[in-house]
Amino acid sequence: MRTAESVVLTDCPPGPEERHKYPVKVMDTSYAEGAGIKSATFEVDAPYAYGTLSVEAGTHRLARISPFGSADKRQTSFAAVEVIPVMEEAQEVEVPEGDIRVDVFRSSGPGGQSVNTTDSAVRITHLPTGIVVSMQNEKSQIQNRAAAMRVLQTRLMLLQKEEEAAKKKELAGVITASWGDQMRSYFLYGQQLVKDLRTGYEVGNPASVFDGDLDGLISAGIRWRKRKHDDD
Repeated sequence: MRTAESVVLTDCPPGPEERHKYPVKVMDTSYAEGAGIKSATFEVDAPYAYGTLSVEAGTHRLARISPFGSADKRQTSFAAVEVIPVMEEAQEVEVPEGDIRVDVFRSSGPGGQSVNTTDSAVRITHLPTGIVVSMQNEKSQIQNRAAAMRVLQTRLMLLQKEEEAAKKKELAGVITASWGDQMRSYFLYGQQLVKDLRTGYEVGNPASVFDGDLDGLISAGIRWRKRKHDDD
């Protein structure tokens, strides 16, 4: 059975990175058991890509009438979006071999079918934090491991910075529990609407958003982030 998440992820064309002709490289794709995509990792190589796309990070909520039932039952699904920069200084982050577990496996495609005859895909688990990074789209196991380590080092550096920032806020007596909060809703029943809960920005044509027209939402998000930064 296709879940709502897999329908959206597989039926939607690429987003703003495609509309603006940003170079995109797919790093890893994990397929759901039935059909569709469970998760995907890709790299966007363009000026200001992180500053622009990072406002899309967070929890996205989809509400619609289920296409799988017969009673017009409303269905709600969630998708998490994570945006991290490629940081040169992250290469200086030391990751002891004893802190990671490396698993190798064959790259898989839709429906679980194998797309490679060798164990070239790599999954690295950072044991102290539980962070897991998988890569399978490079040609060799060595390349996939190197790519996975770069992402792991970046995530560890960002985690350290987040912990330092949280500690400073705690010492200052200002704590905002916003991590993981829902930031945007997509309503595909009744009044068709996409609403950003941080900025209040709304789009009355969800199809255009799914076609990659996120410029208005992203611009509103950047303005919201600047105001938030100025207030802090």
